[in-house]
Amino acid sequence: VSFSTCHCLHLKAIFIAMPFLLFSPSAQNLLSEKVDQMMEWSSRRSVIRMNGDKFRRYVKAPPRNYSVIVMFTALQPQRQCSVCRQANEEYQVLANSWRYSSAFSNKLFFTVVDYDEGADVFQQLNMNSAPTFMHFPAKGKPKRADSFDLQRIGFASEQLAKWIADRTDVQIRVFRPPNYSGTIALALLVSLVGGLLYLRRNNLEFIYNKTGWAMAALCVVFAMTSGQMWNHIRGPPYAHKNPQNGQVSYIHGSSQAQFVAESHIILLLNAAITMGMVLLNEAATSKGDVGKRRIICLVGLGLVVFFFSFLLSIFRSKYHGYPYR
Repeated sequence: VSFSTCHCLHLKAIFIAMPFLLFSPSAQNLLSEKVDQMMEWSSRRSVIRMNGDKFRRYVKAPPRNYSVIVMFTALQPQRQCSVCRQANEEYQVLANSWRYSSAFSNKLFFTVVDYDEGADVFQQLNMNSAPTFMHFPAKGKPKRADSFDLQRIGFASEQLAKWIADRTDVQIRVFRPPNYSGTIALALLVSLVGGLLYLRRNNLEFIYNKTGWAMAALCVVFAMTSGQMWNHIRGPPYAHKNPQNGQVSYIHGSSQAQFVAESHIILLLNAAITMGMVLLNEAATSKGDVGKRRIICLVGLGLVVFFFSFLLSIFRSKYHGYPYR
């Protein structure tokens, strides 16, 4: 019984000391040095800028007991990557939320590698697009799920925080700086409408104008059917620029995502089709000159046929196998 008790005590001591036995004394010193350095950089700024040497030493090379989120980007003005700047703003919001939260620790660090400061890192990882987000776990190599699907999900801070929670079990509550632009715009709109009603207080017949209300309703319909609400929720990039050939894509190739520019294009196409239908209706119901009505009819028919065909071609490019032309 005494032998078994001693044996159990020895095993318990070994298990308690196991995390410290995984690294040699020199490796423990190196790990402590790396953690201290990362914490010092984090105290200065929430996102640590890295070149190729720092990336290989503090992100890739063992030993490491912390996770690292890396944004690979191209922020230099000559790169003309507007999406990179937008993604960087969301990334800064997320990193600041983590740095100033009560749960902040040395388990997670946010870093950035700019193409002009670490082109060798892009080549090493066979990376040909920016921005890209990757998670480098504390143990092992990154897996497929450690690459953030920016094209499908977007780069909003909330979406990034959810992805990080899935990969690291670190919960980050996003705190955004106050933005009063919406409040100011609403106040200006209310003031404008109130002033207009006051000036026209003796003649309010324009309120009952059916054409005005119809135009307002169409604006709301165009905004909703073009995907503006999806953009507001997901926060997708405006467009995508290929860093290799500089080609800009305004239409996303997948049916699961879209660009902001794509929703603007759809809005304009829907507006043009609606204008064509209005002209056709005007030509059929008005009692003016026959020749003028015929011209209006041809213009309306041309708008409907051309822009509706364009709209169908976009659907076919996104939904492969779409049966109509």
